[in-house]
Amino acid sequence: MAPKTKEQWEFGDFQTPVRLANKAVSVLKKLGIHPHSVLEPTCGKGSFLLSAAQAFPNAQELIGIDINEQYLNDLKTRVSEIDERKRIRLVLSDFFTFTWHDLLATLSEPILIVGNPPWVTSAELGLLQSKNLPQKSNFQARRGYDAITGKSNFDISEWMLLKYFEWLKERRGIIAMLCKTSVARKILSHAWKNDLPISLAHMYLIDAQKHFGASVDACFFVVVLHEKTASKDCLIYQSLTDGRPSHSIGFHDNLMLSNVQKYERLGHLRGIDYSYTWRSGIKHDCSKVMELERSSQGYENGLGELIKLEHDYIYPMLKSSDIGNGDVRLGRKYMLVTQRFVGEDTKAIKRTAPATWRYLENHDDALSKRASSIYHNRPRFSIFGVGGYSFSPWKVAISGFYKRLSFKVVGPLEKKPVVLDDTAYFLPCWSEPEANFIAHLLNSQPALEFLDSMIFWSDKRPITIDILKKLDLHALSKDHGTEEDYLRFARQRRDRESEEIEGQLSLGIAEKETKYKKKKTHNKQIQRTGNKRGTFLQK
Repeated sequence: MAPKTKEQWEFGDFQTPVRLANKAVSVLKKLGIHPHSVLEPTCGKGSFLLSAAQAFPNAQELIGIDINEQYLNDLKTRVSEIDERKRIRLVLSDFFTFTWHDLLATLSEPILIVGNPPWVTSAELGLLQSKNLPQKSNFQARRGYDAITGKSNFDISEWMLLKYFEWLKERRGIIAMLCKTSVARKILSHAWKNDLPISLAHMYLIDAQKHFGASVDACFFVVVLHEKTASKDCLIYQSLTDGRPSHSIGFHDNLMLSNVQKYERLGHLRGIDYSYTWRSGIKHDCSKVMELERSSQGYENGLGELIKLEHDYIYPMLKSSDIGNGDVRLGRKYMLVTQRFVGEDTKAIKRTAPATWRYLENHDDALSKRASSIYHNRPRFSIFGVGGYSFSPWKVAISGFYKRLSFKVVGPLEKKPVVLDDTAYFLPCWSEPEANFIAHLLNSQPALEFLDSMIFWSDKRPITIDILKKLDLHALSKDHGTEEDYLRFARQRRDRESEEIEGQLSLGIAEKETKYKKKKTHNKQIQRTGNKRGTFLQK
């Protein structure tokens, strides 16, 4: 398949093959759908419009709208050959400026909105400096950290599909679209959370590589609105020709589920575990400076520089690939960790590790240019996602990127705790037996199936900390017959945390006393100096 032109990329132009459109429309007929009106808002070359015209002879009107004049001219020729009753109307217009309200008011129900909206994201259009975008609005209600980390990027088809739901919010209708499965899930999540009147939702998986040359998970997404019953489940079919669904996704207990059947069987494991809290690895956003490899002359950074640094702030580290590739790979990388907790003053490095401080100062430009606002108004060379848990001697870790559930025990290396980067998650543990026990629980079949019921494996980072936090290890230990061991380790953790808190309080009091003594000494020195000056002046 030839590479896409700039115009194809800008308009997300993946024209639907006729055979695929025919198969998709035949699915609608099998579902007993009989529309009075058919609307294809981005009809392109008209594969869906023509298929619908043949499949639904009782439809009163079929309307196709597109921005591409050449496509519409070619389509008019084909329409004239089959449309003896003059039911098909074609309109040349831009989706984002067309007065849809006026058109929709003329259509009789039920209305079928069908088609293949553009497969392009707002970020891609930004790179192309395209004006083919909806007016800016916070349609996803993104805010705060979501916007900072890029979650405000969206598929144009997602925006369009939400518009279709808006058009039909008080009308009887059907939405049937070819789209990415990730887009379909987002739309369903929005609809279910807002109690939109969905009576039926199906996804029929398609081979996007075969039909469009696109390496994405895609589907034919069908939603029926404003019928008698409401549902928060969506049946998943592995192809357009499958007679039975393989499973269903849904929205239950305020959760988006990838497998409703598994969740219903293991939902009792959901809860908040008050003894074990999942943590993310350390975030620094400057790997070429902060991540190092051992060399015969000390360390080598990502810029190819050979450097000698004190060991005080350098820790062995693991990345997602070191955890997700099977056996844990230790000793491959090291991380320069500038803080023990978020916001800690980094000036102590200058005094205790001068070579490390000079190294950081030499790369101040790179560290200062980090784009994320989480580093703004923080001490120099700050990092994020760091705390006492980062330095626990033992950890049970999992990669966020790798598409399998496999929990690994990570122990210390070179008498130092191993730290993780921000693409991995972990539970901090304080002994090897504790870590082995927790890993055994997490790798048990009930735990894996429960987590799997909430994971969508096609996502870029399928395993998230929010999903991991849904599993209550205490409840799992009861099922596992090991509650006594769980409670023993939990007690040990509480005792250790109490000791740490007392130690921090004692340290805080000691620091205050030291500062007070220094201040008192300093004041006396000023007083003595003043007295001497006074004596000198008197003389």
